[in-house]
Amino acid sequence: MPFELPDNLHPDCGPVAWMLGTWRGNGHGDYPTIDAFQYGQELVFAHDGRPFFHYFARSWIIDPETGEKVRDAALETGFLRCRPEGKVELVLTHSSGIVEVWYGTAEGGKLDLATDAVGRTESAKEYTAGKRLYGNVEGDLMYAFDMAAMGQALQPHLWARLKRA
Repeated sequence: MPFELPDNLHPDCGPVAWMLGTWRGNGHGDYPTIDAFQYGQELVFAHDGRPFFHYFARSWIIDPETGEKVRDAALETGFLRCRPEGKVELVLTHSSGIVEVWYGTAEGGKLDLATDAVGRTESAKEYTAGKRLYGNVEGDLMYAFDMAAMGQALQPHLWARLKRA
């Protein structure tokens, strides 16, 4: 699907401009403390001319045999703050009671982020660090999320391929 840059794109947002819009697709999840699963997901990156994108993501567990939705899963929202020279900051909040501050870089159709700070509510599960890698692969948005949680070291947790909606 063709994509046009918005006229009001802030110059600092250039390295992540390819992410603008709505993306949908399926992914896989695994971790030593849970059973492997498949999920559907929608990501939305919106821009209003200032040097950030508003980000919203929702996901749902799917039956691997039928592809049908089984139940709702994660929700997260935040701001991808674009800085000069491809530097980025990401502030996220999750429905599970977790908040995060991420730092990273964007260039050549790739966004690479790592957590700097993680906070959680009393009822949230233990989560201590993350690493996210987003890439523009043949016009699709592919990503991987590595996680350190529940006493486990940083390791792969989620990966998906999403298409522009």
